[in-house]
Amino acid sequence: MRIAIQGEPGSFSHEAALKLVPGATIVPCTLSAEVFATLAEEKADAAVIPIENSLAGSVSEHFDLLLTHDVKVEQETLLRIRHNLIAIPGAVTGEIDRVFSHPVALAQCRRFLAEHPRMEAFAFYDTAGSVKQLVELRDRHAAAIASAAAAEHYGAEVLKAGIEDNPENFTRFFLVRRAADSKPDPASNKISLAFSVENRPGSLVAVLNELAALGTNLTKIESRPVHGKPWEYIFYVDCQIKSSGEGSRALEALGRHCAMVKELGRYQEASL
Repeated sequence: MRIAIQGEPGSFSHEAALKLVPGATIVPCTLSAEVFATLAEEKADAAVIPIENSLAGSVSEHFDLLLTHDVKVEQETLLRIRHNLIAIPGAVTGEIDRVFSHPVALAQCRRFLAEHPRMEAFAFYDTAGSVKQLVELRDRHAAAIASAAAAEHYGAEVLKAGIEDNPENFTRFFLVRRAADSKPDPASNKISLAFSVENRPGSLVAVLNELAALGTNLTKIESRPVHGKPWEYIFYVDCQIKSSGEGSRALEALGRHCAMVKELGRYQEASL
């Protein structure tokens, strides 16, 4: 299976993709929008995207892309994020004066960077991409923050492992396929939905009451602005369901109160 990811080989998305589909062929993309375009143009069979981090929160752009593309979430997985200081072979920590990585990774390693004031942090588009650049430049005074898999993939070395501030650092990833190719999992126990409500008092409460009446367990709710319509919002929810049929009843119930409802996917909930 060809799986599109945002980032370079060796990234956390690459690791998550192989966890979901062992032996998959990775199709790296620079931008998230390119991932969805690659999937839509059938240059990939599926995509793996990060949707939420336990420390940094949701990846808002990916919610927007799920809504605007004809795709379905088929699986989810949780990946423990371990950040490492990586350099070219032969470099030593005391010589490092520049560190490159994705802005989220840099933010999750603030304590380590504060303890090493000589190291100046620079944002880069991708964690694994920062290691790739490092190896290409062969600069002994530069380092990257990325996964151990990235160091191995590009022939770099881990100078310091586990430099993240908080070890309870997990990212939730979705496996996404074109809606026409998606096959619902009969063992699904979770559903992701997007909906908008009428701009009148109590409309959101009515929707949440409908979900509660069905016995579904709401595990996440988030709002996103509607582009081009100031002060209007799309709500995204995740619900635990007892059966796939309960998901269908939730969709039907929401349809009575919502201006728009879209099922983003039904799948089995991931566990640590």
